[in-house]
Amino acid sequence: MKPHPATKIIHPEYTAPEGFSAFPTAIHHASTVLFENVAAMRSSTWLDKSIYTYGLHGTPTSRTLEARLAAIEDGQHCLLAPSGLAAIALVSLAFLKSGDDVLIADNAYGPNRDLGEWLARDYGITARYYDPMIGANISDLIQDNTRLIWAEAPGSVSMEVADIPAICQAAHARNVIVALDNTWSAGIAFKPFAHGVDISMQALTKYQCGGSDVLMGALVTQDLKLHERLEVVRKLLGMGVGMDDVYLILRSLPSLPLRFSAHDLHARKIATWLKSRPEISKVLHPAMPDCPGHETWQRDFTGAGGLFSVIFDADYSEAQTDRFVDSLSLFKIGYSWGGANSLCVPYRMKAMRSNWTEKGQLVRFNIGLEDVADLIADIEQALAKMG
Repeated sequence: MKPHPATKIIHPEYTAPEGFSAFPTAIHHASTVLFENVAAMRSSTWLDKSIYTYGLHGTPTSRTLEARLAAIEDGQHCLLAPSGLAAIALVSLAFLKSGDDVLIADNAYGPNRDLGEWLARDYGITARYYDPMIGANISDLIQDNTRLIWAEAPGSVSMEVADIPAICQAAHARNVIVALDNTWSAGIAFKPFAHGVDISMQALTKYQCGGSDVLMGALVTQDLKLHERLEVVRKLLGMGVGMDDVYLILRSLPSLPLRFSAHDLHARKIATWLKSRPEISKVLHPAMPDCPGHETWQRDFTGAGGLFSVIFDADYSEAQTDRFVDSLSLFKIGYSWGGANSLCVPYRMKAMRSNWTEKGQLVRFNIGLEDVADLIADIEQALAKMG
């Protein structure tokens, strides 16, 4: 009996020949994954990375990205999440329960603080915030119920560079896990596991994407037990990523080192120029002496990206610095970083930090890939309009 056209559409006779080879990674979309027979289905386990069981747990496309991201940071295992914040939440939910304590750096990514406050308010978890420059003295804050320490180096707004090895050594002496938001370095300028970190979080939305058009996060580990705990929680939360977005990250990865270096070069030139301006009291770029933890950056990091902040002279009001930002042309106003376009955002630091003492207004720059002279000219004309 000849199959009906509707059946032929769903069960085509043609199979593409094997052996196709090209540079791009193929995009494998799937919710349903097919098994060869019932025995193969019943013997499968979703934690086994050598097989495929369901689209939520990975396809060849996502497994390829995970392997490449782990390699960048000298890790062994990687999990993808729908955003950087989703990856942060995954860590906290995997290792904290009611009655536990988490220490969060006072300069941490704002939504990470919000998450800590939510866990404390609704789930009986104690969230405490520590001075990012505390170093080995964090041992004084570790309690019997402390299970997790969140660190960020540098802080994504105020740019302090924490002594991550000292924090990790103190934490491990008390069997506490250290998770690091390593987004600023893109995993290129700071190797987390060489400095004692247990879990490295990356917001792939930034440099790995490079196009300001993908939301995704990643968790890289060396320890299989930590990885599997994270993987179980990701499964229970039903977190998945789209393979088209995964492909966009894969397409951008080969140029990541070149783009990161270009951002670094441009940012240092502009930061150096800004240091000479009378309107600016401090330049908070980890490669410059004004930045807290500059010596630690010199010791532990091999580069910087395009993100840094400045503090305006205290004589300038918030209204004046807002006028500066509004007067910029090439710099656009928007969160995130790591894309080709330059960005500028003013922050109200006293509302964000526990013990912020600087008197001047803080403005953060993401230096993109435009011509440096054009960016400096844009800043210069905006400074002239502050009044």
